[in-house]
Amino acid sequence: MQVINAAKRGGIMPNVWSRKDEKQYRHVTDSELDKGHDKDRAKEIAAATVNKRREKEGRTEGEKKKKG
Repeated sequence: MQVINAAKRGGIMPNVWSRKDEKQYRHVTDSELDKGHDKDRAKEIAAATVNKRREKEGRTEGEKKKKG
């Protein structure tokens, strides 16, 4: 949830995101805007999408705790 809130504050990327994550975030945001979503909703969807991929790759705190 913290990442979504950061995205709503003006698109500031969390410092744990890589350049690849930021690029995906911008791409998904643009795609969602093209689909007709408002800016806040597009950012929310983009942040959730990036975080979902990060979790699958084991790059989130939750995943690190599960493995440890």
